[in-house]
Amino acid sequence: MSNLTLEKLTNFCKDNGFIFSGSEIYGGLANTWDFGPVGVEIFENLKRAWWKTFVQQNDNTFGVDASIFMNSKVWEASGHVGSFNDPKVDCKSCKARHRADNLIEAHSKNTVDADALTYEQMDQYIKDKKVVCPKCGKADFTVTRKFSQMLNTTTGVTDENQNLIYLRPETAQGQFVNFLNVQRTMRAKVPFGIAQIGKAFRNEVTPGNFLFRTFEFTQMEHQLFCHSKDAMDFYELYKQRALNFLLSIGVKKENLRFKDHSKLSHYAKAACDIQYNFPMGWQELNGIHHRSAFDLTQHSQFSGKSLEYFDPFTNEKYIPTVIENSIGATRLFMAVVSDAYNQEKKENGEERIVLKIHPAIAPYKVAVLPLIKKNHGEKAKEVVGALNKNFMVATDEAGSIGKRYSRQDEIGTPFCLTIDEESLTKNTYTLRERDSMKQERLTLDQIILKVLKSTTL
Repeated sequence: MSNLTLEKLTNFCKDNGFIFSGSEIYGGLANTWDFGPVGVEIFENLKRAWWKTFVQQNDNTFGVDASIFMNSKVWEASGHVGSFNDPKVDCKSCKARHRADNLIEAHSKNTVDADALTYEQMDQYIKDKKVVCPKCGKADFTVTRKFSQMLNTTTGVTDENQNLIYLRPETAQGQFVNFLNVQRTMRAKVPFGIAQIGKAFRNEVTPGNFLFRTFEFTQMEHQLFCHSKDAMDFYELYKQRALNFLLSIGVKKENLRFKDHSKLSHYAKAACDIQYNFPMGWQELNGIHHRSAFDLTQHSQFSGKSLEYFDPFTNEKYIPTVIENSIGATRLFMAVVSDAYNQEKKENGEERIVLKIHPAIAPYKVAVLPLIKKNHGEKAKEVVGALNKNFMVATDEAGSIGKRYSRQDEIGTPFCLTIDEESLTKNTYTLRERDSMKQERLTLDQIILKVLKSTTL
């Protein structure tokens, strides 16, 4: 991470086509971000890697893509309408709004677990410790109040016929309400899983910290439906699977840790986070939760539809327990880029920035570099056409070969293929590796095999 600050990370992403400020030509819209050409490739690769791990290679797991808009009763049943709130305080001086728990954790440098405090205890801490407003520096706040995180809109063709609906704050409910549909159509036997990747929306009190907390984000969630007697075993299994996934895509183990929840939801039997050491400190990246049978029980009661499962082997009928594995793809992007960012000196003393991202996650697998555009440009087009049938390929014709290597190092391209005079006569190419900077002469078929091997998780 090389002493990476949040400001340096943000500027790095903007300068290299990873992330752009939303609606930038209009002055932007606070807390909205657009993925650029380079960033969107990394983002899509992360989603594919997660899907491969938790659906493709996971026994008895099925995918869905549920609608963002759902019947409002879904959110009543889930408890979101009544209790999905953040603790908010307002600065009396500058009127800025903050989450009380975030203020406390920042002031204590994460030594105080604000989630375990009541609103009254939060107020007392802020008062006793003279916690100041990050915006104006004054220590004068209102008492802590509930702030709904639900974003809503209305449907209906006339003003007199408007129905309140919510933008989903999580994707999980789409998996729960489709439990019977998936079980029936796929003839699934418990235990089985349902997975989804999709957008979620939250009216955050204090959005910020770059991509970490935004109004709109992408979740990757896997719900395992099992018998209650097996639930704790699956809970421990999915804790390890979640950690192993992060390690498999190259996140450093020393930047990850488990943190059990000190205060559980009323329905939960166990819950923990995998935290990552972001530039602003340790924060939640991945959540693993033993949700008991709460979700299907609630939806059964509110919908009037039985969500019991009949076990054909034991003749037992029961509502399954849920073990949830949930990770924010947007936060994962931020963690992966932070983790891969390196500043290092070459043997000649020059400094280079290199994004040592896992080749499978890298935006481009190979950059094709014609040594002299005039002489080697046509051959470069031919090579790109052969390579891009297998993976994403970048091209760069401007500047010295050293500068072009540096540009590719900075965006994480694991290999650079240089075309020279020998390429025209012998059909061999110089392949340079990003991390080691070693070079070797190979045919195109050898290069394709080497790249495919290195980019497979």
